[in-house]
Amino acid sequence: MTLDFAGDERLQTAFAEAWSRKADFKEGAAYMRGRFVPLSEATIPITDWAYRRSDVVYDVASVWEGSFFRLDDHIARFRRSMTRWRLDPPESDAQIHDVALAVVALSGLKAAYVGMDCLRGKAPRGVASHPANAQNYLAVFARGFAWIMPPDLQERGARMMIAKTRRIAPEAVDPTAKNFHWGDMTQALFEAEDQGLDGAILLDADGYVTEGPGYNVFAVLAGTVVTPDRGALEGMTRQSVLELCAMLNIPTEVRPISVQELEHCDEIFMTTTAGGVMPASELDGRALASTIGRQLRHRYWAEREAGWLGTPVDYERSCDGGTD
Repeated sequence: MTLDFAGDERLQTAFAEAWSRKADFKEGAAYMRGRFVPLSEATIPITDWAYRRSDVVYDVASVWEGSFFRLDDHIARFRRSMTRWRLDPPESDAQIHDVALAVVALSGLKAAYVGMDCLRGKAPRGVASHPANAQNYLAVFARGFAWIMPPDLQERGARMMIAKTRRIAPEAVDPTAKNFHWGDMTQALFEAEDQGLDGAILLDADGYVTEGPGYNVFAVLAGTVVTPDRGALEGMTRQSVLELCAMLNIPTEVRPISVQELEHCDEIFMTTTAGGVMPASELDGRALASTIGRQLRHRYWAEREAGWLGTPVDYERSCDGGTD
């Protein structure tokens, strides 16, 4: 595999230089403003809008057994988020694709969490401080795979609650554009921690299910797998589960889920890039089954390990003439 960065000689040179000192990237690698740097050296200015106003959209892809999952789908969603937030970095989608492969190859990680951020900087000196005048830039980084809920917790099933905190309205902050507005999610995490539970599910203002902090939510109702149609990110693992259900002839519905349905459903499971399919064992103290959730969890990882929708990372020949 040769990474040509869509013919950009500047990026090719930057990567070749980083490849020549690949040992510096063992703890993780990052791409910032046209440079590849060790993860510990990746920083942003505290005066940028990205920091001061959470003016960032992002996406997270994963590498498992040396292969990205749905990388191009992640980049396409990332681009939609950038467009929605009126962010436009200089890198093309093809260049983002190669940058993502590059940071993983530099790190040598076979299981990785790969973040892709587009950040709003600040306006040049002497120009009005308005987001339209701020420079936009890309950050991509790879670190060891991170679990929202680790495998042993998934095996016993997560103990979940319905949060009192309501999800930010989609009319205010579009949840389908993955963004850094996490105030409601953070409060829900603390609610769960205060009760010694593993996670929380947020409702909207009308009492319908949205999502949880970093994961989509599914309920099983009379054998049908149901997930909300609004108020939540259109997750890649969510989409994968819908496709797996089609393979397994499990009926699905994408529609509103009321809190009453959630409180009386047969099963609940959550989906996320940082964990796959995560069955729940209880909701607000009520025991739940996990037959379909566990079936989908095992099938998801089996398909990934078989290379389903994968993009392999070449850890040996990622640079012109370069071998490890």
